[in-house]
Amino acid sequence: MPRAALDRVQRWMQAVIVHPGTVDDGIRSPAAAAEVATVEDVVRPSARLTAAERVGIYHGMYLGRMVDALESDYPALQRLLGAEGFADLVRGYVQAHPSRSYTLNRLGDHFPEFVATAPGLRRRGFCHDLARLERAMSQVFDEEETPALTPEAIAAVPADAWEGARLHPIAAFRLLAVGHPVNAYVDATRGDGRAAPQRGRRRGGVAVYRRMYGVCRLDLSPPAHALLEALAAGATIGEAVGRVLAQGGRARVAAEDLFRWFREWVAEGIFRAVTIERRG
Repeated sequence: MPRAALDRVQRWMQAVIVHPGTVDDGIRSPAAAAEVATVEDVVRPSARLTAAERVGIYHGMYLGRMVDALESDYPALQRLLGAEGFADLVRGYVQAHPSRSYTLNRLGDHFPEFVATAPGLRRRGFCHDLARLERAMSQVFDEEETPALTPEAIAAVPADAWEGARLHPIAAFRLLAVGHPVNAYVDATRGDGRAAPQRGRRRGGVAVYRRMYGVCRLDLSPPAHALLEALAAGATIGEAVGRVLAQGGRARVAAEDLFRWFREWVAEGIFRAVTIERRG
């Protein structure tokens, strides 16, 4: 083909490679046919392979590369579904959300949402929570570094000002509400010798954050999740504690439990700054 038609060749190659069927299906697809009439127009056969077979090498490698890329971000989900089940899920995903970036780091941006609606997926709720957790882990790993709140900054806040204080989370922080024990499942997939937990229901939350260049995860009870969610959303400590204590029912906890959680989160480096609401 003429040199000026290089852009058409590139579009044709992409249409063929990402097609979900066989390489012949990809060559005959409307997207490919709109760019190039026949495969022989752009690819020559070799001594052992036809033109279609030569293109088929790249066609076959595409899905494998997508599976490898997503498996690196979702290893626990891959273990849960098995190699074949995970590859089937990825095949559907890359058709709905093909790679649009120069880096495969962004390939899995919509994976949890796809898992929530993918046809024929068993244990969908557990899979969805697990994908959300692993996506948050990837995001936290890649997030910018912001220094955590220092003991000096905490000591500088007057005791009577804490009720009106607002805490600001570090950039490398994500908070998830989950309905299944997915954090325990991730632990079980990391070779620590523990058995995988039962995949039943478990309402609560998971805090994901980076500390000392490592990604940390913290299981949260429903009240603890409610408190941290309120603080991360900008509520004062007094407002956040008041909301949780007012929930009542099985969510009712003692005030000392709430402040114990607060101290633990500060010690873990989840917050980067504290500001005091001016009175009057």
